[in-house]
Amino acid sequence: MSEHLDLHPAQPGGTVLVGGASGLIGSRLVSALQADGATVRRLVRREPRTPEEVAWSPAEGRLDPAALDDVTAVVVLSGAGVGDHRWTRAYTRELVRSRTSSVSIVAARLAQAGSSARLVTASAVGYYGDRGEDVLTESSGPGEGFLADLCQAWERAADPAREVTSVAHARTGIVLAPEGGALGRLRPLIRLGVAGPLGSGRQWWPWITLEDEVRALVHLTRSGVTGPVNLTAPEPVRNRELIRTFAAAMHRPAVLPVPAFALRAALGGFAGDLLASQRVLPEALLADGFEFTSPTIEDAADALVA
Repeated sequence: MSEHLDLHPAQPGGTVLVGGASGLIGSRLVSALQADGATVRRLVRREPRTPEEVAWSPAEGRLDPAALDDVTAVVVLSGAGVGDHRWTRAYTRELVRSRTSSVSIVAARLAQAGSSARLVTASAVGYYGDRGEDVLTESSGPGEGFLADLCQAWERAADPAREVTSVAHARTGIVLAPEGGALGRLRPLIRLGVAGPLGSGRQWWPWITLEDEVRALVHLTRSGVTGPVNLTAPEPVRNRELIRTFAAAMHRPAVLPVPAFALRAALGGFAGDLLASQRVLPEALLADGFEFTSPTIEDAADALVA
């Protein structure tokens, strides 16, 4: 369960170290942190080209402890994408390794340095598994399946840092952005009028806009809330309603369902993530005073389609 403990709350600004800064969320996060007055250092897996870049190799356990000097917060978003490849045995191992090694090396360095830098790690609502109509909050237990196991290992990787600083796990839902994520894949189909519910369409989708995702991460870098924090909009919707709402905003029909068997044939194990039902609520974020710019799916459709 998340708790609000003012262990090391950070003020706007400061110096934030970001892993995964080149991704869809990470690149926007860097810009938002800079706009918030922060100095941002980026973790990179190559030779640094600027003073703001810091070399690391999570697979080799390599990160110079000096990288944490004067850092007020660390955000770790690194990891292979769950939808980037079919879930072969080798790729599922890579999904686990890439996430846990990234968090564990940062947590170890924080612990070794006795650093009070706030740690925010990525996680996912996959933690809860497929839960049907259950209402899920940060106090809900883990579900079953590969993603639930992955998320538990992902969050446990931060354990060494808990001895010295505050740690929050951003359990992100389905991120809606015009240029990527789930909507990025669905949008061309909706425009062609060939999109519709995935599977039954009755499954709950815990969505969040990219803008609110980034704003929530910035909020967490200077918050005192610890433990899991659901990064999802306060009004989850069923898959069919989400697709219908965006189709209406684009003045297109949304009547052609995609059968579950077709999704599984096309996507393999990742299809289970799209077909899972997760009625997730962001209790910790709301209790911590966060305000969403797009609290409803209609708000999101208006903003993203425009």
